Amino acid sequence: MPLHRYFWPPAVLGSLLMAALIGWLARPLAQRLDQPPSRLLELLETDSTVGSGVLPKVPPVADHVPLEIRVGLVSQSPITAFRPGPNVLCRNQNGSVIPSQQLGKRIASSTPQEIHCSGGPVQINQHHYRGDVSLVKSQGAWLPVVSLDLETYVASVVGAEMPSQWHQEALKAQAVAARSYAMAHLARPATTAYHLGDTTRWQVFAGEKSTTQASHSATRETRGMILSYSGGIVESLYASNAQVSAEAHGHLGASMSQTGAQQLARQGLPFNAILGRYYAGASLARLTWHDQ
Repeated sequence: MPLHRYFWPPAVLGSLLMAALIGWLARPLAQRLDQPPSRLLELLETDSTVGSGVLPKVPPVADHVPLEIRVGLVSQSPITAFRPGPNVLCRNQNGSVIPSQQLGKRIASSTPQEIHCSGGPVQINQHHYRGDVSLVKSQGAWLPVVSLDLETYVASVVGAEMPSQWHQEALKAQAVAARSYAMAHLARPATTAYHLGDTTRWQVFAGEKSTTQASHSATRETRGMILSYSGGIVESLYASNAQVSAEAHGHLGASMSQTGAQQLARQGLPFNAILGRYYAGASLARLTWHDQ
């Protein structure tokens, strides 16, 4: 569950969003906006008529927008075991291929460097990840950074943040919140090496381990949907229950209780109504293609 959130002024998303996109990251919804937000370019389709206290409308389905997100596997540093899949090629910074029999020796080296692996899944410390992986040597330890499609990332986060046996509408609300939070970090990366980490400091990501049929379904049924407020992206706050949510985020603004979302789903509320309860005034937007 994310425990720290910050809302920053307008940020440039640029090529990360396949367009020159200027987006305004919404501050906590409980706070007054002192300046009008910059427009969110055509990448978002949203209903601007949705206001506070009104059920967020679900935007129409759009073509998939392939956005890549880089996740620093902070929880997997230091690396104690690294096994690339059979079709994976690992290269040095200069592009030269590292023979598989030399890979272990190269990782054991104390020389600051980077290794880039692509072409298939990898296993890091008994965890399986899909996507390209870069190993970055920093302060004496290797940090793995995985680059993968945003929707693949969201499916793993949903499975890690909520039990997969929970109600599908709660899982869908979680998928939208996780995607919206990730989009905020595409605009404001945690470091130059990655957009966000994989722990509760950000939101939990466990690769294939936490990806389930239920989390895949919740991600697919909310494909591309994020929370928008006054034309900007909401860096959505959430925590395990109402008490933790209030303690961690009460001074920041709107925050979703995950157990509360489950209870509302069991009462028959759809995911957009659940989101409306916790993020009053926000609307649902969907990432979509637009010709330049």
